[in-house]
Amino acid sequence: MYEKELKALQRSRRFRKRRLFPLDVKDFASNDYLGLAHDKELLKRAYEKVLQFSYNTSKASALINGYTPIHQAFEEALCRLNGFESCITVGSGFLANLALIESLVRKKDKLFMDEEFHASGILASRLVEQVEFFAHNDAEDLQKRLQKGGFDRAIVAVEGIYSMSGDILNPEIFEVAKDTLLIVDEAHSSGVVGKSLLGVFDYYNIKPSPMHIKMGTLGKAYASYGAYILASSEIVSYLENRAKSIIYTTALSLMDVALAHEALQEITNKREFLYKAIQKRQSIAKDFGYETPGLIVDIEKKDVLNVQQELLEQGYLVGAIRPPTVQKPIIRVIARLGESEEDFVKVLEMLS
Repeated sequence: MYEKELKALQRSRRFRKRRLFPLDVKDFASNDYLGLAHDKELLKRAYEKVLQFSYNTSKASALINGYTPIHQAFEEALCRLNGFESCITVGSGFLANLALIESLVRKKDKLFMDEEFHASGILASRLVEQVEFFAHNDAEDLQKRLQKGGFDRAIVAVEGIYSMSGDILNPEIFEVAKDTLLIVDEAHSSGVVGKSLLGVFDYYNIKPSPMHIKMGTLGKAYASYGAYILASSEIVSYLENRAKSIIYTTALSLMDVALAHEALQEITNKREFLYKAIQKRQSIAKDFGYETPGLIVDIEKKDVLNVQQELLEQGYLVGAIRPPTVQKPIIRVIARLGESEEDFVKVLEMLS
């Protein structure tokens, strides 16, 4: 039925397929930035926490009876650390962005989205009547578009660190968007940047206001699965009543929440050590000519699939990212703290 489309993808070398990689491969491809996904002590502690309950999973939507003390404790910890008034956990980062954009942008509002925003936001924007994409990380272009008016409310959507380019959010955007509802997707910055490793609000020392919304995922630095939305109590209440991907989905599983909470505590307890380790990885990348504000190192290569395979044969896994995800093919190296500095150097040497 879709044979022609699949053949066209194969001809253009854009064909994708799930693949099992050797378990002993040195992993420089995944978003497990801090290496906590391999920490079995976190898993044991999370398991013991869930074992205290008479049920194993959330069983229903958070608005029926899927909301548990495990969810509540984690959300309260996130609020306390990040300085936000309220929080809600969600099934995934994809669902979180869908919830925010689909519900917050009403008929007479207008959404202004960075042109390199995550695919989940791009998809959600198709449900919105008024959308404008502004030049990537360009505060001046955003300001010009906002000044044109023609809307009741403006909602701006940006990322803390952009998942493919690795760029960090331009701080001028906070000032330009001060009178708008600002959504900051911190999937790739939370746990990675800032003195307390809390993301770009922490990095730029910005105190959250009622106009700020922070979304973060649990499947990256927090070594679990799911996502959270931090905002004012009013916004969170609104999401509970209008966001379809929250209302009509089963609440995030107890094990995922408990595991993320253990990771959050681990990061909080070891943040000075982790902060220095991240800085060292950034310094190593800089020695090879790659500047990165986080732990994403992008290297342009032509035949990225062959390059990826060559490294895999040497025992190293890197990301091979191709259009249309990016404009030009790149090898995406994640400077994970879960692998040694020596192996990170070897990967960069081979790619050089």
